[in-house]
Amino acid sequence: MSPRALLVAGTTSDAGKSVLVAGLCRWLARQGVKVAPFKAQNMSNNSMVTPDGGEIGRAQVMQAAACGIEPSVRFNPVLLKPSSDRSSQVVVLGRVAGTVSARSYQERKAALLSTVVDTLAGLRQDYDVVICEGAGSPAEVNLRAADIANMGLARAADLPVLVVGDIDRGGVLAHLFGTLAVLSAADQALVAGFVINKFRGDQSLLEPGLDRLRALTGRPTLGVLPFDDRLWLDAEDSLSSVADGVVGRPAPPVGSRWLRVAVPRLPRISNATDVDALACEPGVAVRYVTEPSRLADTDLVVLPGSKSTVADLDWLRATGLADALGTHARAGRPVLGICGGYQMLGRRIVDPFESGRGAVHGLGLLDLEIEFDPVKQLARPSGDALGHPVTGYEIHHGRVARRGAPPLVTLPDGTGEGADAGAVFGTHWHGLLENDGFRRALLRRVAPDGFTPAESTCFAQVRAAQLDLLGDLVERHLDTDAVWRLIEHGAPTDLRFVPPGDQI
Repeated sequence: MSPRALLVAGTTSDAGKSVLVAGLCRWLARQGVKVAPFKAQNMSNNSMVTPDGGEIGRAQVMQAAACGIEPSVRFNPVLLKPSSDRSSQVVVLGRVAGTVSARSYQERKAALLSTVVDTLAGLRQDYDVVICEGAGSPAEVNLRAADIANMGLARAADLPVLVVGDIDRGGVLAHLFGTLAVLSAADQALVAGFVINKFRGDQSLLEPGLDRLRALTGRPTLGVLPFDDRLWLDAEDSLSSVADGVVGRPAPPVGSRWLRVAVPRLPRISNATDVDALACEPGVAVRYVTEPSRLADTDLVVLPGSKSTVADLDWLRATGLADALGTHARAGRPVLGICGGYQMLGRRIVDPFESGRGAVHGLGLLDLEIEFDPVKQLARPSGDALGHPVTGYEIHHGRVARRGAPPLVTLPDGTGEGADAGAVFGTHWHGLLENDGFRRALLRRVAPDGFTPAESTCFAQVRAAQLDLLGDLVERHLDTDAVWRLIEHGAPTDLRFVPPGDQI
């Protein structure tokens, strides 16, 4: 089989793997190449439901959009969703397959390798090119024996590897050299070059360092991607693009004042990308908060999803945010709960499965009772809300046992979803704010005097523009001819071994 695939690894988490893969996918798709993304193993609580009915990491959904194709469970066959510092839910080919500790997962990886390799092989049959994303860093040699996402995958599938490093963190040349130098000779033989991410300034000052890196390793740097503060949507780490707590790059308001949105930064926040659509609106300042004083002058509070609903409810109470949220709501100021946040707003949560706590008191801001089921609900529903057609997706164990308020969403069969009690309302649906008509109606409903919602914001167009920007950056700043040679022919056979390697 011709390689027709490439693995992008990173010196660290959040080095730029996800955005580089998306950029490569966009560049290839614009050349008429039938391309797909692949991440063997993802660890993230940002996920989405695919048309084939499973759950994958949100980054792979974004990469599929860059390819111009629908997302599939094949693009992310193993997803780990952390529920605590020591345990994660395992999702295999879109479906929950138990819970693991960090140690027990290492023992389970061997059985998952065949699933990963077989899934990738199928994609390589069905697509012209597959661009793969690593996980964490291949320099984690303590995990190499059971690795299924970095060099373990590259070796099993014979993939050429590019290593990307984030120069904004400092020490990038040492990171790139060291990542290569700790790998075994067989692993090093597949590492064909480097990419530097988030560069600012005069590149001529960097060139001597790149020349030295090539002299030391025998490998070229195939591109230096500039820092671009327009890139922030769909970040794999939901908070990685947040500066001073503010989400995105808000444009000035259309009216005379801003609308201020506070989002409690829950310890196990999930699908934090739900608020991205709000942050695209002119005059809407969305800010993550961790202490109660931040709610004092807020117009709207969005209580987001959680992978550990009961534990994060405890955190809200311990930080004082629960009391501040109650004060905010009782003053008639709006609160929107999404998924786990919606569940927290109710009177009671009965959870014998996720937390094992049984019945616990909610915030009591909605007449709502939630009971947790062992089987996760995955769906891509549609309906009408605030006078507009809407779509979304559901990923949750909790189900509504009783709801006293009218529904927020009317479903096609005439039943309802969510709850709308006036100032306090909520839904299990993720992605609801991405519906432009609904979002504008919501802004009009919660707007303070002087705020005017924009009438032209199209979230899908904003997302597409960011993907095009990624494609432009790859086309302009990477040696795309060299990248294509790697995709077509694999890693060169004469790559130098850099000691000490497997002597460590």
